[in-house]
Formats: sequence, structure tokens, C-alpha cells
Amino acid sequence: MNRRRRLLPAAVVTVLGVGLFLAGGLGLAPHEGGGQSASDSRAVDGGGAGVGLSADIRGLQQHLKAAPGDTLAMASLGLAYVQQAKITADPSYYPKAEAVLTESLTAEPAENFTAMAGMAALHAARHDFTAALDWSQKAIAVNPDSSTLYGTLADAYTQLGRYPESFEAVQRMVDLKPGTPSLARASYAWELRGDSAAATENMKRALDDANTPADQAFTRYHLSQLALDSGDPRTALTHAEAGLRAAPGTASLLEAKAKAEAALGDSASAVADLQRAVTLVPQPEYVLELGELLQSLGHAAEAEQQYQVFRGEQKLFTDNGVALDTDAALFEADHGDAKAALTIAEQGLKTRPFLEMHDAYAWALHVNGRDQEALAQSDEALSLGTRNALFHYHRARILQGLRRLADARTELETALAINPAFHPLHAPDARATLAELEGAGGAG
Repeated sequence: MNRRRRLLPAAVVTVLGVGLFLAGGLGLAPHEGGGQSASDSRAVDGGGAGVGLSADIRGLQQHLKAAPGDTLAMASLGLAYVQQAKITADPSYYPKAEAVLTESLTAEPAENFTAMAGMAALHAARHDFTAALDWSQKAIAVNPDSSTLYGTLADAYTQLGRYPESFEAVQRMVDLKPGTPSLARASYAWELRGDSAAATENMKRALDDANTPADQAFTRYHLSQLALDSGDPRTALTHAEAGLRAAPGTASLLEAKAKAEAALGDSASAVADLQRAVTLVPQPEYVLELGELLQSLGHAAEAEQQYQVFRGEQKLFTDNGVALDTDAALFEADHGDAKAALTIAEQGLKTRPFLEMHDAYAWALHVNGRDQEALAQSDEALSLGTRNALFHYHRARILQGLRRLADARTELETALAINPAFHPLHAPDARATLAELEGAGGAG
């Protein structure tokens, strides 16, 4: 197998080098306002990354025409398809990935750790994290010294709410190969535990190790998000702009730039940049953010258009085997059907008992008038000490529903202290509700 890998064409080597990292889920930080799972939405998208991956896919396809039995090339193509689905927001690539990965494993079932890792990435992308964990463990059993494989393992453990095991896997990944992929996951591990300073330091180390525009764009995106989530939109904007200089036209960086601009009061630029991001890559996350930004500016009809697009995208994802997740649950809770929100969140928690999912379930329970149950789910969402303004806002409204008004006021103060611009609709509501509670004395 080693000899065959040395003889592979450049396209295969490229995907092997970055494919597991990219396909396994660069999505790390839980983002305010909900969205895809942490294993989904944070890969570098748009611009040169998409063009380069398309070229890799063509190279792999051509190689397989000449060597149709090359199981390693099949596995690499499967990984590339998973990543292409993410950077194009086109889930029709997932069935293609499943087919070629299955073919690779059928031909070589025992030692084929690349295809096993590809299956882990595919199942994570579809939000089946139990299967992702199983395939990650199988791959590591074959190749226990691969830092990259411990990344897929850590991602699966994280999304299943098995945090101590996830942190151990991240440490093993760093020990084997300290670099951009492992340091980025270390950053997220600290962020989950509420240590924003350590998270930022590790992401800066990941940036220092970033040798390609795509890696630079990725780390700049996360540094921008970390700054924004800590209430520093000016630094967030600086990182987003630096990332765009390294990788012009990257949709995720345009999204980051737009959120920083909105927080700084530049609504026109924020709308323009989000529209560009959606045009480049119609990620459901971006579409929903654009709709909510437009709604916050009083453009109800335009916002509704984006919400209709979001609904259509959710159907496209489910039709291609992707389980609905926090984006869909929070969207229905905030803009649609409260009962549907509860159903989605309940199902999501079965496959992804991660803190984001607990928060979404808490919010769905709240909008259905079940605040006592909602509070228990909010406890789970904040159990690691994660500094997430949206989580605290949701908890505040739940406590308000329980008539624990002093506690609600404290939670609103916490949310706004973490990030005064955490959401275009909920942050203004948090300020208005806090003023109301303060006016009433906040007793209760």
C-alpha cells in the first residue's frame, strides 16, 4: 500500500494530504444564531479552494479510468466528494461519496484506513456521529499513528457529547503532529471550556503554521469568530479582511466580515458582503443569517425570500441523507412552526447530544411553553462553561418564563457582556427585555 501511494498522481496526494482534515470537519466553534453542526460548516469555501478541489476531483476521476481498481484513489475521491459537498453546499455529492467509498472498502476491507476515514467524514457530514465514531475507531485500529485520524475521532466524540474522550483525542493529535489541523482543534477544545484566551492563542499558533492560502483563510476565519464572540468586532473585521487578502472571494470570510460590519453598525456593507457570500456558496447558515439581518433592518419581504430559500435547502439536505440539526430547529422556533422545532430538536439530540443541540432543544421547549424542561437542557448546554451569548440569552428567556426575573436579568447581562451584537434580532430584544426587567426591579 505504501508503494502504491508513492506512485499516485499529484491529485491523489493532494486529497490525501488535506482531505481528511477538510472532510472531517473544519467546523469548530459553535456560532451564535445556530447553524450546522461543528463538523460541517466551517471549511474554507468559495474562491480558489473550490476551484482547486474541482481540479483534484477531475484528476482522481481520470486516474481511476486508467486504474479502475485503485482502492486508495477511490477512497481519496470519496473524501473529495464529501468536501465538495461542503464548500458548494450541494449535498448531492454525498451519495456519490458513499458509492465510491463503499466500492473502495469492498475491494479492500481490512487495511483501507483512508476509506474508513472517508466514511467517518461522510457520516459526520450527514450528522450520524455514532457511525462516524465507529469508522474513526476502525481507521485508527489500522493506522494508530495518524494525527489526522485522531481529528476525525475527536470530532465524533465532541458531537456525541463525550467531551473528556474528545479532549484526549485532540491531545493525541497534537502530540503526533502539532500543526494547523491539530492546533485548530485544540483551540476549539479550549473554547468549549470557556477559555477564550487559550482558544485564541492556539488558533494563532495554527495560523503561524498555515502554509497555504486555504489554511490561512481558515485560521483567519476562526480568529475573526473568536474575536466577535468575545465582543471585539474591530479585531474580528481585521482578521476577516486579512483572510480575504490571502484567499480572495472566500465565502466564509465574507460571512465573517459581514457579521463584524453589522456589529460595528455598518449594515449596508454587512448586507452586501452576506449577499456575496450567499451568491458564492448558498450555505443554509449564510442564507439564514442574511434573512435575519434583513429582518432586523425592517426588510420583511426580502427576509422572507431568504427564509423560503432556507426551507428549500433544508429539504435538499434531507433528501440526500442529512439529518436536520440546530439550524432547522432554531429557525422553526424563531420564524416558523414551534411544534416542528421541537420534533427536529428531539430527533437531533438522539444523534448529536452536543451542547449546541441541547441549547436548540431548550429553545424549542421554551417556545412550546415547557420552560422547566427547557431549563434542564440549558444546564446541559452550559455545562462546560462555554462563553456563548446566545445560550445565555435563551436561558434568560426561559428563566423569565419561569418568573425567575432576577436570574433572567443576570443572564441577559451575561449575554450582552460576552457579545453585545450576538444576534441581529435577539441582541436588541435582550437589551429591551433587560431594560424592562430593570424598570420593574427584576424581582422574582
